[in-house]
Amino acid sequence: MCALFWGICTTVSLAAASAGGQSYPEGVTGMMVYPFDGRPTPQCHASTIVETPEGLLAAWFGGTYEGSPDVGIWTSRWDGSRWSAPVEVADGVVSGDRRYPCYNPVLFQPRNGSLLLFYKVGPYPAGWWGLMKRSEDNGKTWGPAERLPGPALGPIKNKPVELDDGTLVCPTSDESTGWKVYFDLTSDLGKTWKTVGPLNDGVSLAAIQPTILKHPRGRLQALCRTKQGKIAETWSSDGANTWSEMTLTGMPNPDSGIDAVTLADGRHLLVYNPTDKGRTVLRVAVSSDGEHWKDILTLEDSPGEFSYPAVIQVSDGRVHITYTYQRQLIKHVVLDPSNLK
Repeated sequence: MCALFWGICTTVSLAAASAGGQSYPEGVTGMMVYPFDGRPTPQCHASTIVETPEGLLAAWFGGTYEGSPDVGIWTSRWDGSRWSAPVEVADGVVSGDRRYPCYNPVLFQPRNGSLLLFYKVGPYPAGWWGLMKRSEDNGKTWGPAERLPGPALGPIKNKPVELDDGTLVCPTSDESTGWKVYFDLTSDLGKTWKTVGPLNDGVSLAAIQPTILKHPRGRLQALCRTKQGKIAETWSSDGANTWSEMTLTGMPNPDSGIDAVTLADGRHLLVYNPTDKGRTVLRVAVSSDGEHWKDILTLEDSPGEFSYPAVIQVSDGRVHITYTYQRQLIKHVVLDPSNLK
């Protein structure tokens, strides 16, 4: 029935989502970044979230549909109980009569320095370029767009990690000649760049959108989306300058974005679609070593698309997750990882 009346069923499910949606265990809460009846754009996707000294800030791309020239980057602020009305902070205008769509914003707050917003602009992912903006007031206002010098694209979907020396390791990828993973490194907050990679041939192992985990003694692990039905991984022991051969893990991946974070207690937390195809089920998994994972929470399992998660742990220890809800909303889930085993 829903297949025949998809539009009606989607509207009903979105309205239900705004009223509460999926039920969670005690201590886990979920809410929409903005309600269904207050959406500024018909579609939205690819959210990102960051903790600033003034609270949480989320961003995503939104417009008529993905790839439409009117797609811009939108942000919303969290005051601890509700999200503010979305504001468009970047667009793809390149001249008076030419505008390209925006894609995949990534927010990042370095230990020292301005809040950073990375995003992409271009006619399509295989032909986009990287830009960044800086904010001196925790995301209330933004400076001018700065185009990254090629071949650097900046973080492609997931947040950078900051090394002890202040170097930002930005997980990135390119789709112009197959799906290839790279890492863009900057030691001066985006003024100069070094690109490492590609790490794969883009065909026999086609991977994009890495997310980075931190391990003892400075080791880094990157997990990647692939076309091969499994999450891929690669490791570095020298500050992201060289990486091991990329291999497939046993974790399923239906050609969909993932994100992960290393928690303060040393465990690793992954948000992913645990299926061979489709983006309906979205789960949280934990691991002590980055290789053996256990699902601990189902975020969504009803019909529709739930995808492209972003995850961070904030200063009070709680984990915040945002993700695409039916391509029409962004959902925000909060959990205490110490309560989930």
